[in-house]
Amino acid sequence: MKTTASVADLKARLSEFLRRVKSGSEVVITERGVPVARLTGLESAERRATRRDRLVRSGAVRLGKGRVRRLLQAAPAGDPAGTMVLRALLDERAESR
Repeated sequence: MKTTASVADLKARLSEFLRRVKSGSEVVITERGVPVARLTGLESAERRATRRDRLVRSGAVRLGKGRVRRLLQAAPAGDPAGTMVLRALLDERAESR
């Protein structure tokens, strides 16, 4: 479904028009009655961009240029960090009962 809105109307009711676009409508924006732009929804792949993709686009993260070292691909051997602290806390709680 296609909707037409003037620039002033779009500015005044932007949230309403965004809801329409999210539901699949298209909004044609006019300036003094002349169409100047089209507001449409994003493709599903664009909407589902990962956090990493968004951070890369914003410049906050820069992707590496090589492979990830095998050492970094697996969790370190041994007990997970904090296991001893958790064990001590649970023992202390059991003693105070």
